[in-house]
Amino acid sequence: MDYGDKLFWLSVVIQRKYAQICAEFDLTPSQATLLCAVRNEPRQMADLAASLSMTKNALSQLVDRTARRELVGRASSAQDRRVVMLSATPTGKVLAEAVYAEVAKRLPEIARNLDADDQRDFERVATAIVNTSDLSSPTSNQPITP
Repeated sequence: MDYGDKLFWLSVVIQRKYAQICAEFDLTPSQATLLCAVRNEPRQMADLAASLSMTKNALSQLVDRTARRELVGRASSAQDRRVVMLSATPTGKVLAEAVYAEVAKRLPEIARNLDADDQRDFERVATAIVNTSDLSSPTSNQPITP
């Protein structure tokens, strides 16, 4: 296996673990990511679409499905009524915090078979990758990470 192949399989391992955690909360990975993205503050739909690499239409459909469960809500921006803001409902915020905490606790399990030094190296490299990646929206420095 070459380096790219290993990174591909690492992404599969991470996505599988994330999907398992999300399923335990009766959420799709996309719904969980959306909730975590708006758990602390409302976000502009256009910025969310860009941050999550989704078309506006795909994001709107995801928001519709998540709003039907009363986990998120839309509102017009106070500054510009054309701008749609998305925020977590109180129930959505509680669920997002629970998902976020569980992901933060259990995702590191993917490295459980590494020795302590390798686990520290893995954490250091993962941190460096995230810190040098463009994961924030154009108007916020808050990373979109569950």
